[in-house]
Amino acid sequence: MTILIDPPFWPAYDRLWSHLVSDASYEELHEFARRTGLPEHLFDGDHYDVPQERYEAVVSAGAQEVSGSDLIRRLIGSGLRIRASDR
Repeated sequence: MTILIDPPFWPAYDRLWSHLVSDASYEELHEFARRTGLPEHLFDGDHYDVPQERYEAVVSAGAQEVSGSDLIRRLIGSGLRIRASDR
C-alpha cells in the first residue's frame, strides 16, 4: 500500500497542482489526506488535487514522489482509476 504524488505540473487557479493517489484503497487515500490536512473538497473522484505550496509537506508526511505517467499507470493497475466519462 502506497500513497503516490506527481510533481506540481497542472496549472489552475493561478498555481500549479499535483495529484495524490493510493495504489491500494480510497480509505488509505482519505486517511492520508486527513492526516496531512488536505480538505475534502480537493478530492476529485479518484485523487486529491494538491496545491504546489503543500507538495513538500505531503511528501514529508510519506507520499512517494513519482512521475505523472507512473502515477496514472499505478492508479489504473490498482483498479481505482475512474474514467472522466464516469464522473
